[in-house]
Amino acid sequence: MDKPQLKWSEEQAQRIVRESYGAVIPKGLGVVENLYSADEIAWLPESVKGYALGLGNPIRYADLQPGEFVLDVGSGAGIDTFLAAKKVGSTGQVIGLDMTPEMLERARANQKLIGATNVEFRQGTMENIPLDDVSVDVVISNGVINLSAEKGQAFREFYRVLKPGGRLVFSDSVVNGQLPRSVLDSEAAFAG
Repeated sequence: MDKPQLKWSEEQAQRIVRESYGAVIPKGLGVVENLYSADEIAWLPESVKGYALGLGNPIRYADLQPGEFVLDVGSGAGIDTFLAAKKVGSTGQVIGLDMTPEMLERARANQKLIGATNVEFRQGTMENIPLDDVSVDVVISNGVINLSAEKGQAFREFYRVLKPGGRLVFSDSVVNGQLPRSVLDSEAAFAG
């Protein structure tokens, strides 16, 4: 049996994701409280914690070290970016990459609120990362790889920017089997 394909082009898929995530309104702290320990997030303001939309906690498993250069793909309002910045310290750097202007605006406002000087937020997609080859020690991602219509290209980009011996640490959802056509054809299901 042939594998069902999405009915959207890469550009249409990006539009769906951009519109869906740009319009997110926080609904409490349930996600952040389920994914992170109280000690990990105690220092973060509500404006960061309330926009936690991930599926896991890649920071816990990334073994980040002082001085490392980290790329957070799909950084959203910045929770994993800021947690990574704390781990790599003032000698390290974290780039938060997001395709949604609304989330980048929130992240930059949060950066000012926190005073994080080793963080930069950039607009871009995981399929075309605006960084030099072999420039990062660690690529992290939390619940966004599944949103790419071009996952192979996204992984090529991850490996392009990783330094030799670099690490890729992500939390994401996986489908075991085939999704029904009704799900594949639903913009809401694709962006969810």
